[in-house]
This record gives sequence, structure tokens and C-alpha cells, in this order.
Amino acid sequence: MSEVVIPDAERRAVGKFLRRMLPILVLMLLINQMDRTNVGFVQDELRADVGVSATAYGLGAGLFFIGYALFEVPSNMLLERFGARVWLTRIMITWGAVIVAMCFIHNVWMFYALRFLLGVAEAGFFPGVLLYFTQWLPDSSRGRASAIFLGGSATAYIVTGPITGALLELHGVGGFAGWRWMFALEGLLSIVVGFIAGFFLVSRIEDARWLTREEKDALGAAVARDEEARSRAPRVSRLKLLFHPQVAVLTAVFFAMALTGYAITFWLPSLVEEIGGLSPFEVGLLSAIPWICAVIAMYTVSHFTDGTPDRRPYLAIALVLSAIGTFLATLGSPWFGLAAITLAAVGGKCAATLYWPMAQSGLDLKIAAPGLAVVNSIGNLGGFVSPTLFGYLKDTTGSTNGGLYTLSAASILAVVGVALIRRGGGSATGSGKPAVAKGQVATGG
Repeated sequence: MSEVVIPDAERRAVGKFLRRMLPILVLMLLINQMDRTNVGFVQDELRADVGVSATAYGLGAGLFFIGYALFEVPSNMLLERFGARVWLTRIMITWGAVIVAMCFIHNVWMFYALRFLLGVAEAGFFPGVLLYFTQWLPDSSRGRASAIFLGGSATAYIVTGPITGALLELHGVGGFAGWRWMFALEGLLSIVVGFIAGFFLVSRIEDARWLTREEKDALGAAVARDEEARSRAPRVSRLKLLFHPQVAVLTAVFFAMALTGYAITFWLPSLVEEIGGLSPFEVGLLSAIPWICAVIAMYTVSHFTDGTPDRRPYLAIALVLSAIGTFLATLGSPWFGLAAITLAAVGGKCAATLYWPMAQSGLDLKIAAPGLAVVNSIGNLGGFVSPTLFGYLKDTTGSTNGGLYTLSAASILAVVGVALIRRGGGSATGSGKPAVAKGQVATGG
């Protein structure tokens, strides 16, 4: 098949969008990931100051995903109505306000309510940005933008620990606990960046003052052609998709991956604290190690497997590594446990890198878009199950080993699911290749 020739005006317009819009979107995503996971660094403080037990902490951490799942679709509908400039900044400012409110937590029920409200406030941000890309970029250029944007999610895991740990060192300043300072300052950062984003984001191509008339016409025509092609695809209800064999298999595999990913995210700091004698900043630094190793491995694996006709064997290997890591974390010293969790994080992140291209190419074109939305929405509920399970087991058994064994079993079962994923059943690009840019790192929203 011959290469698609992109007009110069369209190419210039795409380049301007990437330079002007992507930096602020990546920053917003980085802060988004930090604000939803920073609670993992204050588990002990919440127990001591507020009386939040391990079970309550796990439930509260997971309630975020219930609020997020319930309001994700309505949020995207409102984005289409009000435009990205208004709606994405509204999302960021309101989630920042909820984070600020968390510095005033004084009982368990307030903790539950604010974690749920944080999910409601954040709902639609991740898929909203991806929808924003479809309004601005043709299919041929969107993969590159998605890859750059999703890189912000990977970076967030690395910087969250050191930043949050440093803010916790403010303990006692002004008579306030360090965790209250952490929530207040990180929430205020979200609000400030949200207002700044309102000056940068442009909802429609026609409203971009930095595009020439020729560039607007070329880019608008390219986006319109893609929208027309997508509109011709038959619509399938989400209820029917739940019973589609490939959607069900993909959802089950992603759910297992989400179990491990979010368990590590919310419980890693407490595992690191078991080393003993560490300051909050040192805990934050050590908590970044698994994610640094994971990001390096993730991009290496992505580069190595690009163009591979069948990613299933590599995905199975990554899931086995994740299972081995979570199992080994139940053995040995806390330092050994950190090394084991690092192995699990490497396996989990590499699995995500391999999984999403397979998911995109493994579904027929007519159900690809709604099918992936179902996979992402239901699969992400693993973010509710795993921290809740860990908290319950920690309170009833005094250890998280039971939860780690569960994660190992889930990863092994996911390997069986990988064997059932259809190879290259469809393409979102029409070229026979998955609609994923080289090196794209997708983790779901």
C-alpha cells in the first residue's frame, strides 16, 4: 500500500498543535496522576491522626474508581457540548478543590466522601483529552500525539514520590501536619495550572489564532474526512459488547493488570516504610525506583516489539514476571521486597505497553472504539478491588501477603486469557497495522 501524502499546510498545522497544546496537556496529566495516587504516601498519618484503618484506607483509595466510572461517559458528553477549553479546565480546577478539601479530613466518612468526589471530579479527563485529539488531529497524526501525552502518565509515577515526600517534610510548619500541607499545596497547584490551561487550550480549529487560513482549512478538511469515515461504522450498544467474546477476554486481562498496577501504586509507600529509619522524602525517593526501572523497560520493550506480528508471547512473559515479582515480595527482607516489587512493576508496565496495541488490532473495526471504551471502563475497576482487598487483608491478617498472592494468581490467569486474544483481527488505520504510534505507552484512564 502506498504511503499517504500529507499536504504541507496540514503538516504545519499539526506541528503547531503539538508544540502549543501538548506541553500543557502533558503537565495536566502528570498532576492528574499525582493527585489520584498521593494518598498512598500518607496511610500511616491518616491512621494516626484520623483513625483510618487499613481496611478503610483501601476502601477509600478504591472508591475513587467508582466515582470515576459512573461519571466518565456524562463528562465526555459535556466536553462535546462545552468544548475542551472550558471542560478540561473545569475538571482540573474541581479536582484540585477536592484535593485541597482533603487537608481538612477529620473522620473516615469524610475520607470516603472526598475520595469518591475526587473520582467524580476527575471523570472524563483522560478520555476527554483523547476525544480532544480526534477533534483536532487526523488519524494519521493522532498516534504520535497520544504517545507523547501518555508519556506524562509514566513520568508521573517517577516524580510523585519525591515531590510528595518533600512536601511531607513540612510537618509541623505552622502547626499543621505534613500530610495536610501535602494535600493543600498539591491541590492548589492543580487549581493554578487549571486556570493557566484555560488561557492556552483552544476548543476548535477555527478559533486558533496561531493557524493561517490555509492551515485551518487543510486541518479541518482532514479531520472532517476521518469523522465521516467513523460515522459510517455501525453503532453497537455497550450492553451487547459486554457479551462479545473478544471484548470479554480483553476486559478480563486488563482487569487483572489493573489489579496489580493499582495495588502497587497505593501500597508501595507503606511497603517501603517497612525498611525503617527513613524520612518521608527518602520513602518518596525509594518509591520512585520501581517506576524508573519500569519506564526504562517499557520503552525498551516497545522499541523491540514494534512491528512484531504477534505480541502475545511477549505479553505472557511480562505477566509472568509480574506474578513472580508479587509472589517474591512476600519473602525476605523489606529491601528484598522492594526489589521484588520493582520486578512486578516492570512486568506490569511492559504488559500495558504490549496490551493496548493488541487490544486495538484484535477487535473488528466496527466495534473497536466502543469495545475499547468498555474494556477501559470495566477493567479500571481493578483499581477499586485491589486496594480494598489489600486493606481488608492487612487488618484481618496483619499482612499484605494474601493480597500479593492474589495478584500473582490473577496475573497467571491473565496469561491464559492472552492465549484467547485474537491476533490482528482489525485495524483502526485501514493499513493493516494497529492504530498505535511507535513506542506508544497506554495505561488506560
